[in-house]
Amino acid sequence: MTNTKFQNVKKVLWAILMANVAVALIKIIVGTMIKSSSLTADGFHSIADGSSNIIGIIGIGLASKPVDEDHPYGHNKFETLSAMLISVMLFILAIKLILDAIIRIQHPISPKITTISLIALIITLVINILVSVIEYRKGKQMNSHILISDSLHTRSDVYVSIGVLISLICIRLGLPPIIDPIMCFVVACFIIHAAYEIISDNIGTLVDKAVLDQQKIKEIVMSFGQVKDSHKIRSRGSGDDLYIDMHLMTDPTMSIEQSHELVHHIEERLNAEFPQNIQIIAHLEPYWEDKTYNNDK
Repeated sequence: MTNTKFQNVKKVLWAILMANVAVALIKIIVGTMIKSSSLTADGFHSIADGSSNIIGIIGIGLASKPVDEDHPYGHNKFETLSAMLISVMLFILAIKLILDAIIRIQHPISPKITTISLIALIITLVINILVSVIEYRKGKQMNSHILISDSLHTRSDVYVSIGVLISLICIRLGLPPIIDPIMCFVVACFIIHAAYEIISDNIGTLVDKAVLDQQKIKEIVMSFGQVKDSHKIRSRGSGDDLYIDMHLMTDPTMSIEQSHELVHHIEERLNAEFPQNIQIIAHLEPYWEDKTYNNDK
């Protein structure tokens, strides 16, 4: 990711942070006033959204550092690590909400539901929907792990707010107050699901999971007449920071200059087929027509 993209991601995170803080304050204040545990819990969930923005800003700052002697591949994985840290925070928050819900079941309190509280919740719900959609689109446009992960976090807040709204409406219609702490359990489930999505989306980058179709890469490579065979094709990375290494078997009479040009042409073709920043490391091997090869070794 270029420095310009890092700066753009940081700007988006700051804007989202301001929105999350405003949403959190509204929910916590109104939830405390009407003694609604689910609404207050939803407010603290929104604070977690803001905390994740701060983590993202710090992570992007680290990821934007240039290549150095200790980090020859750059610092891009700090963005992925930041996303993973957000998932850990979500798991901790979910456990806290579950414990709070258990206490509230043992010591129930009936929320004081007003029209103002319902209007406040609807307003924050609309804000969260807009934040989630905009952040997700920006994350896709910029190939940013942290923006996509944070948008999933905020999206869970949308579903949670809908649940809280349903809970308050049900209580106002005469259902027992126990539905409020029950909704806390629902909140916790959504948070756990969001944490799981973030982990599943980012763990592959940390463990160097293959990111491109090996067969597709080979088809592109073999379309060059100078390449007689290719094997040991591997890919790793994420977004616009991808690496491919492979073994290329070529005519043994090719000069170093010709081989160098061939690798560059292959890299250009791959970047055209996969619109991402792909860097290639190629191990060249001589190919003899009368020799049998075992490319699995």
